Amino acid sequence: MTRRNTPDSGTQTLDRTTTQRPRLYRVLLINDDYTPMDFVVMVLERYFRKGEQEAQLVMLAVHHKGRGVAGVYTREVAETKVAQVTAHARQEGFPLMLVAEPEGED
Repeated sequence: MTRRNTPDSGTQTLDRTTTQRPRLYRVLLINDDYTPMDFVVMVLERYFRKGEQEAQLVMLAVHHKGRGVAGVYTREVAETKVAQVTAHARQEGFPLMLVAEPEGED
């Protein structure tokens, strides 16, 4: 906030600056025919802090619908999670694919 004097009236005007919330991004897991389901569940539990039951539900959505939402984050956090999980999957020899897309796009 900044204060400025109004020259004619001798009063002060208070200007307020508005801040916007950062845009959110969904991290999506994409189905493939090679990554084991238990690895996907482990990723959801470890990197996205899902409970076992929720991780199972997301994994089944990926398996049956082709993709599932692992979480919703700011862009920087979403991109970091995509990079971390992709690196872990490659290290284990799995082609698991993740993408971060802006919230509200389908």
